[in-house]
Amino acid sequence: MKIIDVVCSAGRTGFYFDDQRAIKGGAVSDGNAYKGDPVTPGFTAVRQAGESISVMLVLEDGQIAYGDCAAVQYSGAGGRDPLFLASDFIPVIIDNIKPVLVGKEADSFRGLSELVESITVDGRRLHTAIRYGVTQAILDAVAKATHRLMCEVVADEYNCDVSDKLLPIFTQSGDDRYKNSDKMIIKGAQVLPHALINNVKTKLGEHGELLEEYVGWLRDRIIELRTDDSYAPVMHIDVYGTIGALFGDDNYTAMADYIAKLEQAAKPFHLRIEGPMDVEDREKQMMALKTLTKELDDRGIDVELVADEWCNTLEDIKYFADNKAGHMIQIKTPDLGGINNTVEAVIYCKERGIGAYQGGTCNETDRSAQVCIHCAMATQPTQILAKPGMGVDEGYMIVYNEMQRIIALRKALRK
Repeated sequence: MKIIDVVCSAGRTGFYFDDQRAIKGGAVSDGNAYKGDPVTPGFTAVRQAGESISVMLVLEDGQIAYGDCAAVQYSGAGGRDPLFLASDFIPVIIDNIKPVLVGKEADSFRGLSELVESITVDGRRLHTAIRYGVTQAILDAVAKATHRLMCEVVADEYNCDVSDKLLPIFTQSGDDRYKNSDKMIIKGAQVLPHALINNVKTKLGEHGELLEEYVGWLRDRIIELRTDDSYAPVMHIDVYGTIGALFGDDNYTAMADYIAKLEQAAKPFHLRIEGPMDVEDREKQMMALKTLTKELDDRGIDVELVADEWCNTLEDIKYFADNKAGHMIQIKTPDLGGINNTVEAVIYCKERGIGAYQGGTCNETDRSAQVCIHCAMATQPTQILAKPGMGVDEGYMIVYNEMQRIIALRKALRK
């Protein structure tokens, strides 16, 4: 089944582009906006509308496969590709990808994805968001051409088994970390709440007291609202490097002491801390996270550290996993480019005994979330992200319902 055309349309994402450096530098939240000047190249405001591109592949029998190009909320930060604007990149897709794909047989997700990954323009690889969306469309095209589910294509090509049960879903609260936590508990989210602790003064506390109080509140709220005593979600909190900013990025004893306090505040629930420090360099970040991970392990502190910043590409993920820089690695799907890389990253982490968190960003679309679920159901990571958006309900619905469809369809079709 040949691909006969490539069509693009501009779209919106489920959240926003935020200038992380400006926020860390003191930009002040003002309603749903931020006061202050952007500092990351390409931004015209500290917060601006998220943009996407739908890539539609027309097959010769008239079927249309599609995927969505999207970039993370904090584009241009932590070693990532620059701000992704639809008007800038639709021409890139039409000029550089369409000629490559038109006329190709939609018979191999892995092969066509690797072909797209290899395309360069002026000596540079295509933006990660482009590779992300185009490979989603390729996966859908191969599935449609061969009459399989997308998860089955992935499983067949990577020698995996599609899960017959739901994977743990991690939900994001955004700044509304109290009301949104209630939503998560009511819906029974297995991992929560992210919490967006991205400022020392206003969210972590100048002695760490604000986060410690919040963890204690969340523990009590789970116990209060749960309708079944067996419901024991994992607390997963992203601190955006603020623990290192407060105690010193290389003061591992002080950071571990504080994390031990959080462990006690979270009990009886298990705790994960994402991004304890951000040292603005890949090698230094790996070493800092590796050292703090060992410090926690040596002291018997039962808190998992999650790698995120400066661990963006498949190569980065392998590097952090090989060095045990963190107990879990966020595989931030748009940052890896082609979703074939997400598949390989999950498999690699699992082979090395490192927790695989198939994540992404609130700044994606419903379509990218659905396709990611098919990859996850085939590779079975430790947890998956509810996306897009920060409203909880919508993102949770999208990923939960897609998993349920996969399970129901496969069960019915096996009869």
